[in-house]
Amino acid sequence: MANKYRVLSITRRLYSVSVGRIQAEKYILTKHFSGEPKKSDFKIVYEELPELSDGEILTEAEYLSVDPYMRAYMIGYKLPTDMIGGQVARIIASRNKNYPVGAYVAGSFGWRTHTVCNPNTPPNMGFLPLNILPDIYPHPVSLGLGILGMPGNTAYFGLKEICKPQRGETIVITGAAGAVGSHVGQIGKILGCRVVGFAGSDEKCEYLEKELKFDRAFNYKTVDIKAALREGAPNRVDCYFDNVGGEISSTIMSYMNKNGRVAVCGSISSYNDAVLPKVTILQPAIVFKELKVEGFLVNRWADRWSEGIKANLAWLQEGKLKYQEKVYHGFDNMVEALVGILRGENIGKAVVKVK
Repeated sequence: MANKYRVLSITRRLYSVSVGRIQAEKYILTKHFSGEPKKSDFKIVYEELPELSDGEILTEAEYLSVDPYMRAYMIGYKLPTDMIGGQVARIIASRNKNYPVGAYVAGSFGWRTHTVCNPNTPPNMGFLPLNILPDIYPHPVSLGLGILGMPGNTAYFGLKEICKPQRGETIVITGAAGAVGSHVGQIGKILGCRVVGFAGSDEKCEYLEKELKFDRAFNYKTVDIKAALREGAPNRVDCYFDNVGGEISSTIMSYMNKNGRVAVCGSISSYNDAVLPKVTILQPAIVFKELKVEGFLVNRWADRWSEGIKANLAWLQEGKLKYQEKVYHGFDNMVEALVGILRGENIGKAVVKVK
């Protein structure tokens, strides 16, 4: 504890540190993905960074994020282009009094080791706010990429603002052991709901039920989905948080109660497919059950970003939120980490520790 306060006191004193010219390493996407991402789709290049101007900071990445959305988003970029992504980075030089040396920030800097930016005008590729991490001791700063970052706010706003669950209702979540799904389920329990999850292994389902206190969790690879829904959601489904798309989503939506709400967060089941799968038509269920189905991007709530972080941090400190991380190691292993999460290797959030 004494060391914590010593570090913070040094951080308050330091404002500007000269570190000379820095060369950043960064990933450039040179080929659009075909099937799983491959190392040959990228090249790592060096970029010499400019001297700091007034208001700017220089950051050094400590943790980089790998997320399923990256597989889908990059098809829209003209190549070659910098690889997108979030990171938690330490400020190593500053000409901005509000961002002292030693502080940690979370930002959409991409897959790179160092960044120069003005916090008031984030990089062009960033679509999420740059923020200084709050004091989360004794938890790791990597949570700024997980429950206290984009996945946490995706769960918080997606569930509360779109599904709007009421106490006693039943929530079903696909991709339930991932960074977003595992968080959605815990918020659902906090709000007094019955929570049912689908995940891709018995190990993940055991984690959801024993550690996160989901009411039921099912391995979608080995169960009959309709039978699992009858068992896990005897009163049918009021809210569905959809992370995967595909036939399982059609089955769940057909089992919903009238006026059910669906938050469509992703479709990871088809991200690596060259041809989109054919699934059971959804319109009859949507019409006759009068479902509300809404897709969303979390940057819709960029102006409320700190609200989500504060709420999730409070639940964490109260012991109401748990987390698990899959940590990969080394800047050279970014692609392997991305492939790993698309294969479902992770429970909770996957991050890459740069050094």
